Amino acid sequence: MLVKLVKPVRVILISDRYLNQQKGLPRGYLSALEPIIEEDEWKRAKQLVEAFMKRGGVGEELQRSLERKACNTDNWVSLWGKLEYFGNRSPVVINANVPIACPRLDFRDKQGQIRCAAKLIVALLEFKTTIENETLPAENLGGKPLCMEQYSQLLSTCRIPGLERDSVVFHAKIGNPPKHITVVYNSQFFVVEVYHNDGTPLTVDQLCVQMESICTSTSETTTEPVGILTTLDRDSWSKAYLSMKDQTNKESLSAIERSIFTLCLDRAIPRESDKYGTCDFHLITHGGGSQWNSANRWFDKSLQIIVAEDGSWGLNLIHIVADGTVSMALTDYLVASMKKPEMRQASILPLLMPQKLHFHVTPDIKEIIEQAKRSMDRNIQNFDLSVMVFDHFGKNYLKAHNMSPDAFIQMAIQLAYYRMNKQVCASYEAVSQRMFRRGRVSLLLSTTSVSAAFVKAFDDPQKQNTEKIDLLEKAIKTHKENIKAVIGGHDIVAHIIALRLQAVENKLPMPDIFRDISYKKILNYQFAASQVTSNTGSVGVHQVDENSGYSLCYSVHNSHFIIEMATSNTHKRLNTRHLIQNMKDALLDMRALLEQAPRAT
Repeated sequence: MLVKLVKPVRVILISDRYLNQQKGLPRGYLSALEPIIEEDEWKRAKQLVEAFMKRGGVGEELQRSLERKACNTDNWVSLWGKLEYFGNRSPVVINANVPIACPRLDFRDKQGQIRCAAKLIVALLEFKTTIENETLPAENLGGKPLCMEQYSQLLSTCRIPGLERDSVVFHAKIGNPPKHITVVYNSQFFVVEVYHNDGTPLTVDQLCVQMESICTSTSETTTEPVGILTTLDRDSWSKAYLSMKDQTNKESLSAIERSIFTLCLDRAIPRESDKYGTCDFHLITHGGGSQWNSANRWFDKSLQIIVAEDGSWGLNLIHIVADGTVSMALTDYLVASMKKPEMRQASILPLLMPQKLHFHVTPDIKEIIEQAKRSMDRNIQNFDLSVMVFDHFGKNYLKAHNMSPDAFIQMAIQLAYYRMNKQVCASYEAVSQRMFRRGRVSLLLSTTSVSAAFVKAFDDPQKQNTEKIDLLEKAIKTHKENIKAVIGGHDIVAHIIALRLQAVENKLPMPDIFRDISYKKILNYQFAASQVTSNTGSVGVHQVDENSGYSLCYSVHNSHFIIEMATSNTHKRLNTRHLIQNMKDALLDMRALLEQAPRAT
């Protein structure tokens, strides 16, 4: 990282970091490559790195170019992330958005659904006020302040499809910020004003009146489900979006995009086939398919609150506005708000009735809607998701053994994979860099030479338990050190990718280091994992990369872990239920190792 947050509103340039990063690059990059490539590949990579780093060579040229960019950019790592995010043309559903499933609430009817939705609207408007008034408590890590900008992007924001690259619009930062939300029911969209003319928000009872008005006036109709268009790949959706040019469509699209957030009133998905307890996760992630709630969405909105008739609820957010930890902080706020005693507030102010949004759907758009339905249902069929509550031990047990819970889980992931495939794989962990201005997440290659040595030794009968524990401790220590380094801005993966992008931007011939198989392998990960822990029992669902392996989101608690794992069934060799069982076995076997060979502390 070349810019560092020292106060919420000021940044300073750390000039020494330039040379430190440049000198540290070859050693760090080669160390990261060592466990995941063959010996002859590593030797060639070493030669390419040395050639790249020669004084006066292309590496130095690209580094200086990156330094110039850093001088004119708040955060060059986040800038690279945005380029990658908006350039990805896969559907945002499953692949990019951040779903969070919340603990089910105690209602099973329409009235309960409406009242829950109204309370959530009120809670979100209260949260919005703390953002606008800058009274949201500042967060810190180890006594160092964290950038809070992501919170201001959560609301009144929308992703806009583009032919080659998407964009995002922050309507709260434009004059005349929105005062309405969008409500979706039966795949039809409504504008609901949530503030009176005097600026006071509507009460829960008033919002219930609005929701009831929508639900009683809207039945199954022949209205085309335009929301399903947002599930398409970005190229197909952008073409359809640009063809919706008439005034009616423009006004309806603008109302959705400008709204503070979207509220989705869903039908309950049948649970008869919910053998593995994942029904709520599917509902919040994709809506259950074109026959259920997938069209009852606008997946480009920064925040969708989803409430089903059976008490299931959660959030679906676009990742460009906020990372998992910020999204989970909002979720925990909402869950806690639902538990507060309800204050009845009388109001005699008149209400503006909800306004239904209309769309002019041409035959061409109608055909694209049918295409979107087929595509969405196919993607759902390919979506393989498993969730495990591991309750044999948790954070307290590992802390008692001087083990980092996060690092311990990372080692269990690698051990489970090695047992199944007899090979070490590239595994990444998302690491927050919010200590920097506009910092987001970066990727730590959690597979190291020491973690590879540990997983290879674990089931080796020739190895003593004391040696295995020694390897585990070294792997965990290395992981903790690497996490600390990335949090502090020493980010090998982002740095090497940024140098490659400088070559593209400057129209230079691509250096051999980036055309080599080693560069491809370091980015071809089999695991992408994030720790996102909730204080309220909510669980995040990690985005799935169609071209890679497994995605994991896990939360760490005193006496248990919750592990969510997903992948695409287009990879016939991947199976989340098989792997999550292997991960459970790995966690138990690693605990048994600790207990069989206790070490002096």
